[in-house]
Amino acid sequence: MVDLFYGRVRRDPLLGPVFARAIGSADADWARHLARLADFWSSLMLRSGRYRGDPFSIHQRLPDLEPAMFDHWLALFAEACAEVFEPDTADAFRERAERVARSLRMGLFERLPARPAGRQGSGAAPAQGGRA
Repeated sequence: MVDLFYGRVRRDPLLGPVFARAIGSADADWARHLARLADFWSSLMLRSGRYRGDPFSIHQRLPDLEPAMFDHWLALFAEACAEVFEPDTADAFRERAERVARSLRMGLFERLPARPAGRQGSGAAPAQGGRA
């Protein structure tokens, strides 16, 4: 599935250039990346523990990444899963991919504004009239 999906990503007019700038265009660059992605998906789906890394920080370094690209990535991912896996397995992979995409998109593009200096924000209501 990893080879099929990322082969399509590599050729995709929207996603391909972003990945090429981040990974490179040589087959050797992609072979290393695909091995890492196989470890990533193995760790997510099989709890193999093979992946060691921080996908968020990697995606932070991609200046061309846009929120809409995640939907396109998910559509390509769903197509590949449907071709490779039985429906229940494809659904499990798609659900996990949606969580990964949602987490990355929120972290990269939907951050809450920083708290003003000096505010603790404990969530507790201030004491009303009396000693604390």
